Amino acid sequence: MASLQQPIQEIETSPDIVSSVETVIETTESHNSSIEEVETDFVAKIKKNIFTLWHNVTQDRHGDQIKQVRLYHVWPGKNVFANLIMVSVIDPGIIPRNNESPSPESTQNGRVRSKRVFVNGSELKLKYCRICKIYRPARSCHCIVCDNCVDNFDHHCPWIGQCIGLRNYRLYVLLLVIANVYFVYIFGFSCLKIQQKNGSNGLIGLVRDCPETLVLACFSFVAACFVGGLTCYHVFLIATNQTAYENFRQQYGSTKNPFDKGVVTNIKEVLFSPWTPSRINFRSEI
Repeated sequence: MASLQQPIQEIETSPDIVSSVETVIETTESHNSSIEEVETDFVAKIKKNIFTLWHNVTQDRHGDQIKQVRLYHVWPGKNVFANLIMVSVIDPGIIPRNNESPSPESTQNGRVRSKRVFVNGSELKLKYCRICKIYRPARSCHCIVCDNCVDNFDHHCPWIGQCIGLRNYRLYVLLLVIANVYFVYIFGFSCLKIQQKNGSNGLIGLVRDCPETLVLACFSFVAACFVGGLTCYHVFLIATNQTAYENFRQQYGSTKNPFDKGVVTNIKEVLFSPWTPSRINFRSEI
């Protein structure tokens, strides 16, 4: 059998070929190095521009340029202007503070006397807030969580981390309605899925075949009952033109509610009245 192996012939490399190859390698390395330098210089310029922009926005500026400080940066209250789609991001009706102390004529035994005003024939007492140094308007209250006086104070909602007051109450009610519809929707389709998948296998088969759907149905049912009850309670408050704070303290238990103008007028006033502008521009420069 003839051998298939061929002897490997050595290739003689001339000095000219080696020199040409080394020249190509050096040219390629030089080209790559120049590309890296360009990329490094480009990245450095971008970083420099970003740093300069950040420095101009956040740091002190020299000469005739002034550092921009917004009012909400230094506001003494504890409100956090976060984002839960309008309800928590909007000013609930914070009343501006007063930097001046009360006059001696308005104090008695070291305490500031309250004022009396008449609203629709009913006498109301305006209490003095020693923190904000103002006479709180009717239906307002100082929130101990947010540390601000809020107009038409309803309550402080722990779920959204914000007070519910004059300017965001209708949005809060809308949030309750949408949440209730959402949970009812989930519960209905969960029950439909259970019926289609389980049939008549009983509870044991239901737990075995679709446990996640069962848990979702139970959760949505409890949530719908809770949110639905809360929605009905606020519908009652709207119809009688009360706040949750007033209703909880039974403020009009023995007297007539001076703000009650009838069911239809109350609904129009609470839900469809013109939007009240904020008393404080928290984005103003100081």
